[in-house]
Amino acid sequence: MKLEWRKHEKEIYNIKKVPTLLDVCTQNFIMIGGKGNPNDEEFSEKVSALFSLAYAIKMDYKKSHQVKDIDTDEITDYVVYPLEGIWKVSQDNSGKNNCCNEFDKNNLEYTIMIRQPDFITEDDFKSAIDKVAKKKPNVFYKDIYFDSMNDGNSVNILHVGSYDEESSSFEKMDLFCKENGLTKKYDWHREIYLNNSNRTEESKLKTILRYCIK
Repeated sequence: MKLEWRKHEKEIYNIKKVPTLLDVCTQNFIMIGGKGNPNDEEFSEKVSALFSLAYAIKMDYKKSHQVKDIDTDEITDYVVYPLEGIWKVSQDNSGKNNCCNEFDKNNLEYTIMIRQPDFITEDDFKSAIDKVAKKKPNVFYKDIYFDSMNDGNSVNILHVGSYDEESSSFEKMDLFCKENGLTKKYDWHREIYLNNSNRTEESKLKTILRYCIK
């Protein structure tokens, strides 16, 4: 069986264009942090390193779970999860709004990541990173790490369009939180990128925005 996140985890990834409450359980990720403008080459290189590693982990798993019995219920393959990012504004800009068009993007702090299926372990990560570093060199492999996060109770919304126009969706989330007596738990928000910005028209980009709340 092939695990497909769009099909098997609709409650997490099939979010609507209105604020939605969701309880997100613990998830495993390969992650890398940074600071600066996401339009810079360094950010692109980090994204490239993450995806190269994610596909290396997937291929290792697929090779080790080849089966002859086509009726087996065992997961023998999976679709690589989408890129995600945690974003915050550095302290010198912390008084400004979340939307990226209201501050200098060079002052953004981020952690970008790709979720891993529950059956992928840190040992799988370590094994794959040793192999991919030799086949597809990238200076940022050394900064990638394996870790878990639990967002818990959260407000989610689907934003369709340019990343620079996310302010309209943040406003809907802020109003929803105010009307329902909810408070943001952290000074960052999560973004889940459902399509590839290099292959998708800007007006059709789909991004899940998430606040962790209390």
